[in-house]
Amino acid sequence: MLSAEAPLVDTTLTDNASNPVVIETTTDTATSSLIEEVTLTIIAHPYLDELADKIRQEPIPWQGYERAGMLSADEVAMIEHVENKSPEEITNIMSEHGLYYAGMYLDLMHKLARVDAVQKVLVMIQDMLNEHNERIMLFHQASINRPGYPFGPFHKALRINDEFIGIQSSKLLALLVCSSKKPDIDIDDFFQWMTFQLQSRNSNLIELNIQILDALFHIPSYRKSFWNTLHAMDTFINVLKKSHSNPQVIYETVFALWLLTFDEEIATNLNRKYDVISSLVEIAKSALKEKIIRVVVATFKNLVEKAPKANLSAMLVAKLLPFAEHLSTRKWSDQEIMDDINLIIRELQNNFQSLTTFEVYASELETGKLEWSPPHQSENFWKKNAVRLNENNHRLLKMLARLLSSSNQFEILAIACHDFGQYAKYSGSDGKKYLHELGAKQRVMELMTHEDPEVRYHALSATQKYFAMSS
Repeated sequence: MLSAEAPLVDTTLTDNASNPVVIETTTDTATSSLIEEVTLTIIAHPYLDELADKIRQEPIPWQGYERAGMLSADEVAMIEHVENKSPEEITNIMSEHGLYYAGMYLDLMHKLARVDAVQKVLVMIQDMLNEHNERIMLFHQASINRPGYPFGPFHKALRINDEFIGIQSSKLLALLVCSSKKPDIDIDDFFQWMTFQLQSRNSNLIELNIQILDALFHIPSYRKSFWNTLHAMDTFINVLKKSHSNPQVIYETVFALWLLTFDEEIATNLNRKYDVISSLVEIAKSALKEKIIRVVVATFKNLVEKAPKANLSAMLVAKLLPFAEHLSTRKWSDQEIMDDINLIIRELQNNFQSLTTFEVYASELETGKLEWSPPHQSENFWKKNAVRLNENNHRLLKMLARLLSSSNQFEILAIACHDFGQYAKYSGSDGKKYLHELGAKQRVMELMTHEDPEVRYHALSATQKYFAMSS
């Protein structure tokens, strides 16, 4: 069951059912079953396991580090006491000395720089936590009265140019952040690092980083931090729009987006900046798994409830209403999906009845989804509204000009040329000047030789109206 009413307070993530890790969060309207599905088990991947297994087999000359003065004799003894031990042996050791090992591992992460040594320490930490994620709290206890701990040593590791060190450190850092009451003051640097990781050509790394975001976005303040990180959202949305071949990555990415939309500012600006509504509709249409449709619907619900003015008209343009009506005819295993679908249908129907023709047209421009809807073909509409494209420093006129320059879809180009001509016809004496300054006139004239006959026709017609206006 998915409920948008339940508060997210001390929500539990788990690596397995018996080993919960408490995530310290503030009250939120995020929920229930979807929240419970994000477990620390998902911050895992066979690719990462394979890397760890190879590192686990590599010997490290710890005695040499001691002779070089980099490690103490006690540290070497503690390392050798757990290195390559069985899970049962490690459990017994950690039951008695876990706090001391947590403190030592933090120190080693802080002072070691060699790639092979840091890799091995990270594997030993993972072995300590395997099936016992409650031991993460030992790292917090070992950090009391130690400035910069426990986060600092793992932030330092992110600067080492090694794939395994980067992703394993970020996984442990996320685990520490999500189990702490104190904020990570360097979270912005962490998100900047993750932004680069999301651009990797390695799909395994991208998936692991999305899983980490799923965990971190349970904390409301970190959603805004990610939103404000330079290029972070552009990169994240690019992953969303290119992950259609992998259902699990789709689900994890939309889940992260759903968590982001609990922030009102993000919900207000998300579609305007990134045109996600049409992408989510397409994702849901092609989804074979119910859980993907469920999280897409939950995201739409957030957008409707948090920022209806910013999103409802764009949803109508994206044809969400007929799609939601189709979804309402299907059988679902979770009644809450049906409740959310009905809420979306109700709000869209109410909005459709109150929406003015100009608002429909403006939404088409804002989303770049032009189609031959009634406003384009109504002379009365253009007589009344052409000058409104000049409002707010010609905001809508600039959007129309941008579509003329950037779109490669023939129908959109044809409609944009048509609208150019109607604006030229009804905008008054200043219209010609504005079109010239925006470069729209030159672009329409170029389209008179376009390969598509419909585009050529409307470009010619628009050009005639433009020059008729000045005669």
